[in-house]
Amino acid sequence: MKWMLVVLVGGVAPVNTDLVFDKFSDCLSAEAQMRQHYSDAFDAWDRLAAARIDRRSDYRKARELEAKRLLSNVGTCVPHGGGDSVTPAEPTKPPAAPSQQPAAPPQPTPRT
Repeated sequence: MKWMLVVLVGGVAPVNTDLVFDKFSDCLSAEAQMRQHYSDAFDAWDRLAAARIDRRSDYRKARELEAKRLLSNVGTCVPHGGGDSVTPAEPTKPPAAPSQQPAAPPQPTPRT
């Protein structure tokens, strides 16, 4: 079985990475690397913000927002079918909620 890494933006909106692995352990390693990159990016931002933001209350608010933006993205490994498409024998009615969701979540814009 093959495994695909999917990123959950904000912990809920799945984004396909097109990263497919033969082993589950390889997929988990890639997820750990992704998590480490987000953590490193937050640490770098935190060092710069601590030096730039004078008021402690402003820094605390900005830090909380940045942590939510960067650290709430998580990866998960899901089974990958290998691209085989499945066609139903008869048409089915799609559920209403998923058809109303956008294909990709909007990217957050950095605040300066």
